[in-house]
Order: sequence, then structure tokens, then C-alpha cells
Amino acid sequence: MTLIIVAILLVSFVLIATEQLTNINKAAVAMFAGTLGWVLYICYGTDFVMREHQGDYVDFLNGAVATSTAVKLYIAQNIFLKYVGTAAEIVLFLLATMTIVEILNNNGCFDFLTPMVRTRKSRRLLWSVSALTFVISANLDNLTTTALMLVVVHNLLSGRGLRIIYGSAVVVAANAGGALTVIGDPIGVFLWNRGAVTASNFSMTLLIPCILAWAIPTWLLGRKLPERVDIAWKQLPYRGDDTNLNVWQRMLMLFVGIGGLWFIPTFHNITKLSPFLGALCVLSVLWIVNELFNHRLMKVEKMIERRMPQTMQYGVIQMMLFVMGLMLAVGVVEETGAVRWLAHRCDTYVHNVWVMGVIAGCVSSVLDNFATALSFCSLFPVAATDSLAGQGGYAAEFAMNGNYWKVVAYCSAIAGNIFAVGSISGVVLLKMERLPVMWYVRNVAPKALLGAAVGMAALAVVVATIA
Repeated sequence: MTLIIVAILLVSFVLIATEQLTNINKAAVAMFAGTLGWVLYICYGTDFVMREHQGDYVDFLNGAVATSTAVKLYIAQNIFLKYVGTAAEIVLFLLATMTIVEILNNNGCFDFLTPMVRTRKSRRLLWSVSALTFVISANLDNLTTTALMLVVVHNLLSGRGLRIIYGSAVVVAANAGGALTVIGDPIGVFLWNRGAVTASNFSMTLLIPCILAWAIPTWLLGRKLPERVDIAWKQLPYRGDDTNLNVWQRMLMLFVGIGGLWFIPTFHNITKLSPFLGALCVLSVLWIVNELFNHRLMKVEKMIERRMPQTMQYGVIQMMLFVMGLMLAVGVVEETGAVRWLAHRCDTYVHNVWVMGVIAGCVSSVLDNFATALSFCSLFPVAATDSLAGQGGYAAEFAMNGNYWKVVAYCSAIAGNIFAVGSISGVVLLKMERLPVMWYVRNVAPKALLGAAVGMAALAVVVATIA
């Protein structure tokens, strides 16, 4: 049964990696793998529980007779809910942050982006769009940022040939910026919730590598552009729900939303509560401000269709279901003992976090970067600091803020730039612009690979300097 469950996960990874060929949504695949895996696990629940949790199960029985119903209750209450809770923390965090972005967008708080970057100088436009994407992605998430900035690019440029170049730069910047912070990418949220990294240490270590991984491909893409481009000077559309909000109201809402997201790491450090609670707190405050500002407009029935929110909502639902399904699927494989077996083999034959990072990057370039990072980070537990006394060296790589977590997070996120199918941001670009994968591979992949390699070298220098 362990082999069957592992095979289901591996087949799911293949389907996720080939989504563009099979047209089977990877969120559906992840949910199917997660649910089927746990159903199969519970069918052989007694064997798994007696091998992995014998002592705890005996305590749970408390002298009662072991029955099939008893073992199912034990699995449901003591094993399954642990993984549901871990996945729910990330999903609720994504739900809160993306709802914050939705509220801000509906009130026109991002309308200043298009006038800010508008210029006919092609390279200045490229760097303006790319830098803005990098900064926003570090504070929001790469899916939301990509959808937001691709709409900005679409409003500025009418020619598809130029749009796909600028769109590729947006994807590179979004993935690099998302990798920089613990709130910019789901894997950062996962590591942060798990206690593997702290927000400040994670960002300071990855700052220079992420900047290099973003700036080098962007500069190389800029060399393909003409000197000047034709800009579409479009009038901002009537929005229906926000026309009465003035500038200071929009700026206040932007401050509450983005400033609140910046406060979440501090909230977590003070309260030690899960970061999703801080995100929900920010959402509730922003929601109240939104209703105060829009109380006269809440009953407006006719809403003008907005392309970006619909695109984002559809992607957000997929992302949350994908994260939930994938974490359940990896969790059930972990409970079979297969993950521990694989971790032992990696420790024996590889025994180097940098090699593990390179392997993670290679897998992430064709598989989803979150799926890759989750799989690699689930191999090893976060080592307690006191358990490393006298060991140091390789063992210390797996403590809080250890190098392993940062190397895997960086390699998985940045390698998603090499092939567009390796990240959800790249998939959004492929779908919105109907971009052939091979065009991206020929024109962007070598540049992204060079930036990733230089950033990796910089990460090695930064880690050595800190040590």
C-alpha cells in the first residue's frame, strides 16, 4: 500500500508538470491525490499506525479493545487533522492576503501603477514595470502580483510581440520578489509557519541573490527591445463601485492593506500565534474601512466587468485548492514512512544541502515550484537547537534559519523562471497571452538560468560571510 500511495503522488507530479500538454488542472490533480491517498491509508490504517505510532495508539485506546473503528478514529483525530491544520494555516493566509488585494483593487488603489510606469522609452518602461513587480511581489504574493502587472502591461502595449517580452520580465520579477520574503510565496509561508525560518533572517539572506536573479534576466531581455515603443494612452475605465473615493481615501486604504501586511511578522513575533490570524486581523480592519468609505455605494447593482479581479479570483481558488491538496498528499506519504526512508538515503548518498538545492531547482523547473519545495522541505524535520550541541556542521543546516531551508526555497522559486510551467506565475502568463512554451524556452530560459546561477553563487557567499 505504501508503494501504491507513493506511486499516486509521483503520477500526480507528472500530471502537474505536464498540465500544458494534458490540459488537466493541477489543482484537481493535487486534490485527487490528497483525498485518494488518505482513503487508501485508512484502509490499511492498523498496519501504518502500529508501525509509526504504536505508543500513542496504545495510550489512545486506554485499555479498550483495538477495533477498526478505534483505529479510524485515532487516524482522524490524531494524524489527519494535524496535516489539515498545517495546510489550513497557509490556505487561510492566502485567502486573507488575496482578499486584501481584491478590496484594494476594487477601490482603485492600484490605479496609480499605469501612470507611474508610462513612458515611450522601452528599457525605462521595462525596468519600471519589472522593479514595481519585484517590490509588490515581495509584499503580496506572486500570483496576485503577476495578474495585476500583466493587466498593466496589457493596458500600456497593444502589440503582442512586445507584451510577451514585458510579460516574461513580470514573471521573472514576481518569482524573484516572492522568494525574498516569507509572505511573498506559499513556500515561505510554509517554512515560517513550521518554525524553520524567521522573517528577518530569511529576507536578509536572500536579498542579494534574489536581486541578481531578477536583474540579470531583465537586463538581457531589455537588449531585445527597440529604442522606443508605442504606448496606448487609455482613459481609466468607469469602475462603478469606487468613483466617489478620492485620492486620500485610496491612499489610506492602501496604507492599511500593505502596511498591515508588513506588520504581520511583528504580530507573529509578539503573540506567537499563526501568521494567518494577523492576516485576518488586517483584512477585518481594511474591510471596515472599505464599508465606511463605500457605504453609499454598497447597493449599486450594475458593476462594470473588471478583467483583473476575475482572473485573480479564478487563480486564487485554484491556488488554495492546489496547496491544500498537495499538502494532504505529501502528508499521507510522510505518514507511510516513505519520506523518512528517502531522507535517510539523501543523508547517506548526497549529504550536502547545496547539491540538494540544485536537485530541487532542476525538479522545480519542470514541476510546480511549491510542489518541489514542499516535497524537499518535508524530508527533514526542523532540528531543535539544543539537540545540535556538539554536532554543528551538517546537522546545523536543518536548525531554525539553517541553510537547507533557504537554499531549497531559493532554488525552487527561482528555477520556476527557467521554464514558464515551473511556476504558477508563468502559467498565468501562458494563459493570458496564449504564449507558446517553446518561445519562452528559447528566449527567456537561458537568461533566467544565468540569473539563477549567479544568484546561487551570491547566496553561497552570503551564507559563508554570515557563518
